[in-house]
Amino acid sequence: MYEDILVPTDGSESMETVVDHAADIAATRDATVHVLYVVDDRSFLTLQDGMKDDVVDELRAEGEAATTSVAGRLESEGITVRTRIRKGNPADEVLAYADEAGVDLVVMGTHGADYQQNMLGSVSQKVVTMSDVPVLTVNIAEQD
Repeated sequence: MYEDILVPTDGSESMETVVDHAADIAATRDATVHVLYVVDDRSFLTLQDGMKDDVVDELRAEGEAATTSVAGRLESEGITVRTRIRKGNPADEVLAYADEAGVDLVVMGTHGADYQQNMLGSVSQKVVTMSDVPVLTVNIAEQD
């Protein structure tokens, strides 16, 4: 049922729990895990062009470190991994990648115990409501 699993990462330590869940599902189904980092370009739209390039380069480097870390952990457990870095609105990019890669399941973190209050407007909320495939959200609020 699940052959391709998408794990969007922000590079935070709290992602460990999310990766644990994805690894467990992938290992029992011999699935490939796609690790995605999105450079959120919405936060620096007002920066001067020269500064934007520097910020994008810095965020891309963070994305490389984040995806490499998650991939290494999964590969050490014998799981096949693909990594990707994209730029744009995180929710839109997660949904687009899931569609383009033929993902069967998205496993991602979410913050807060009050689902409706804390997820309103969040990346996780948009992915949950707009995804064509199941989305497993893992509460990472206590690990932040």
